[in-house]
Amino acid sequence: MKNYILATVLIIFPFSFGLAQQGSSPWLTEAERAKFETLRITGSEALFNLDYETARKSFKEMAQAFPNYPAGPQFLADSLWIETLYQTRRLQSSLYGGDDTFYSTSDDKADPAIVDQFRTLTRQARLLAEARLKQHPRDPEALYFLGAIEGLKASFEEAVERRHFAALKDGSDAVDRHREVIKLDPSYHDAEITIGLYDFTVGSLPLPVKLIAGVAGFRGSKKRGLATLEGVTREGRWVRDEARTLLIVLYTREKRYAEAAAIGKELAAKYPRNYLYRLEAADALVSQAALERAANQNTTHASESEAFATFDALLKDKAVRDTAARAFDLIHFKYGEALMTAGLYERAAKEFMAAAEVPGAQQGLATMSHLYAARALDLAGKRTDALTQYRAVLARPNVYDAHDQAQLGLKEAFKKKLT
Repeated sequence: MKNYILATVLIIFPFSFGLAQQGSSPWLTEAERAKFETLRITGSEALFNLDYETARKSFKEMAQAFPNYPAGPQFLADSLWIETLYQTRRLQSSLYGGDDTFYSTSDDKADPAIVDQFRTLTRQARLLAEARLKQHPRDPEALYFLGAIEGLKASFEEAVERRHFAALKDGSDAVDRHREVIKLDPSYHDAEITIGLYDFTVGSLPLPVKLIAGVAGFRGSKKRGLATLEGVTREGRWVRDEARTLLIVLYTREKRYAEAAAIGKELAAKYPRNYLYRLEAADALVSQAALERAANQNTTHASESEAFATFDALLKDKAVRDTAARAFDLIHFKYGEALMTAGLYERAAKEFMAAAEVPGAQQGLATMSHLYAARALDLAGKRTDALTQYRAVLARPNVYDAHDQAQLGLKEAFKKKLT
């Protein structure tokens, strides 16, 4: 089940905002709400631009300024989760696009200190929302916070802790809360992002797992989930870009690559310091070209050329180098994957090896880069060079199931899977 859940809960940023319902005492005064909104915008834009320090600063100030409002601790938990994904390279959705290697948990355990900090923050946020509901049981904003907190916990449990059924349970609770919100206020479209994501996630499970999930009360629909999220991008008030980010992942899973690329380029323009959007757009362009090539073997593809140009530009981008120098291991790796998809195996191998050689490259990604370089060299017919790379994998600390894969590669040349 993990393959099908992880890629769909990976990138949602469950920010919660709203206005107290008329007739109840306001949770924040108008002046407080204005200050909150300034801090929210600053923190949100920083988070989308991968500037975690600025985001944390804004959210800490928010928590201090509004100690009875759950946004501060929730947003701090949110930024902690997203930064954890980024540091472990899980924020790049296509790293999980079809290769079970990245799902092995043998050497990929969550940091207990991070888990404890996350749970402390979400507990604080939940208690504040529950205290509000004791005074105002039908407050849609408080219910929205509770649902968003449960959704955030589900995302963390799945993407960081790999607790798959716990994630389904908390995800279901989040949906129940947000359906209550919609009943109280049908115009509260931001609540539908959780409902749509959950619908798609459960609807995407393989049939045997879906049957088990159904018995446990978990049901969904991919088609309905996509339609709901598309609606949030049009009608949502605060989480439109979060919904667009999700659609990049989901469109990619559904092989709607052109649409995924278009959204990726839009968000890259809006958040220029977030190189991940450019990577996602380039990935989608290459996949789209591969689909077209399958239909017409002799066609050349402008989208493929655009994707390669994007990778080349990222590797030369001074802003990326200044703000995210460690990103170059990932950029080289993703460039290698794109070249592999295009059948340019020798060039792909060079990019994978370049990823492993980036100063300060993440250890796990460097190991996987040697493995992928070996596979690319096998596909290029350079078996001797491939064997050298497989041995390089075995000389490194084991991550995921890299050693097992390398041992298989030493016994038999890697062959491209037929799709």
